[in-house]
Amino acid sequence: MSDLSAPHVTTAAAPAAGQPASSEAFAVLRHARRIWAVAAIHAELGRLRDAHQELAARLLPGDRLIYLGNTVGHGADSIATFDELLAFRRDFLCLPGVEAEDIVYLRGAQEEMWRKLLQIQFAPGPGEVFDWMLRHGLEPTLRGYGVDPQQVRGILRDGALAVSRWTNTLRAAIRKHPGHDDLFGSFRRSAFTAGGELLFVHAGVDPHASLEAQADHLWWGSPSFRGMPQPYAGFRRVISGCNPRGEGAHLDAFTCCLDGGAGFGGPLNVACFGLDGAVVESFAI
Repeated sequence: MSDLSAPHVTTAAAPAAGQPASSEAFAVLRHARRIWAVAAIHAELGRLRDAHQELAARLLPGDRLIYLGNTVGHGADSIATFDELLAFRRDFLCLPGVEAEDIVYLRGAQEEMWRKLLQIQFAPGPGEVFDWMLRHGLEPTLRGYGVDPQQVRGILRDGALAVSRWTNTLRAAIRKHPGHDDLFGSFRRSAFTAGGELLFVHAGVDPHASLEAQADHLWWGSPSFRGMPQPYAGFRRVISGCNPRGEGAHLDAFTCCLDGGAGFGGPLNVACFGLDGAVVESFAI
């Protein structure tokens, strides 16, 4: 990843008093020596498998692992991508000293759309919402679960009760694939190291809003994210995995984006961060 070549940041920063505690929304990476972060995958199954092979050879005791969202979407191999994530999770958890909370999956824009799709009966104008989701990459994942978008459009015109029945059918289709339902339930809005050194998000943050108040900035980014002139909320660096504006990977003084364009012809970037915010290892597949 040649774009990740800025000088390392080593200035210490104490956690801000307003940082959130661990919850179902936020994951905390505890007792970490280093943190491996995987950029948006977009169902690039072959790249993900190769990245996992490379990761397996590089992992050290005390390493943590985080996937930065948009694991699926746009690409056609959504189901097999989820299966590969689950298979590598099993391998990772077999390493000495590794606990379940040492591997984290962030909710990207694709996972957020999927979450809202399962509640689409409550949306005003569900047909328009559904079409917007399809235009933004949801269709291949739907088809992976055996759903024809054209049939869904008809159901969405039949009222809330019919739509509710359909979302229950969709949930049942997910549960037919072992582990998928649990994976969907594990996605977090963001993650940070226990000492407040590093923050991991999907697409960026608005530097003027608290982490709890980021709303859609986490999924779609903020024009103020890149080049922030000072640390956000006391974190030494904020790391994102997707750049919705297509600007690619970057490493600035206080922010980093790993998006190499996987799913759109570019590589899948993976980087390992020390608690000082430095990139200590990286590779692109």
